[in-house]
Amino acid sequence: MTQKNLTIVKCPRCKLPVVWDNVSPYRPFCSKRCQLIDLGEWADEEKRITSV
Repeated sequence: MTQKNLTIVKCPRCKLPVVWDNVSPYRPFCSKRCQLIDLGEWADEEKRITSV
């Protein structure tokens, strides 16, 4: 039996570990809640990509 190497990342919102695979449908977020909070921050322009 071979074991698959798992990639673990931290949720950008709450920092919980998330498996980077099909078992985590909201990756890189840990949940739909964290995903929606992040989206709301972008929509409210609390987050932005700075221009040069």
